[in-house]
Amino acid sequence: MIATTTPRMAQALSPVHRAQLMGMARQANFAEGTRILDEGAHADHFWIIRTGTVALDMHVPGRRPAVIETLGFGELVGWSWLFEPYVWQLGAETMSLVRAFEFDATKVRALCENDAGFGREIEHWVGEVLAHRLLAARTRLLDLYAPHGSGLPR
Repeated sequence: MIATTTPRMAQALSPVHRAQLMGMARQANFAEGTRILDEGAHADHFWIIRTGTVALDMHVPGRRPAVIETLGFGELVGWSWLFEPYVWQLGAETMSLVRAFEFDATKVRALCENDAGFGREIEHWVGEVLAHRLLAARTRLLDLYAPHGSGLPR
């Protein structure tokens, strides 16, 4: 069963691996309405939200982008940086002033390759986030476009 909330880094990583990751963080601030990432663009950074909210969205031909999920404190913005071809699968825009920790994806991937334990924990955490986001996308798109009563199977 998939969790109803996005897995957070603080719970997913051991204290040692969390400290390693946070040692690579830099502060980032985004004004309300800032496009953080665009679907189809190169995925070279990712963020963990400290304050504020970010809307994840998906391009829908002929319509405005569909908001899939709203993220807040402690949540990961971006997972495509971990998987080749390193291209964003969703877009993201700030809904308020956002303060976040920003990470260089290339450096984090290099640490994952050099430290197998760190890599396993990062991959497991991001995999859980990915599974959650896929379910959220499916649910949201069914809400928007499917005939009434055709939601998730029971």
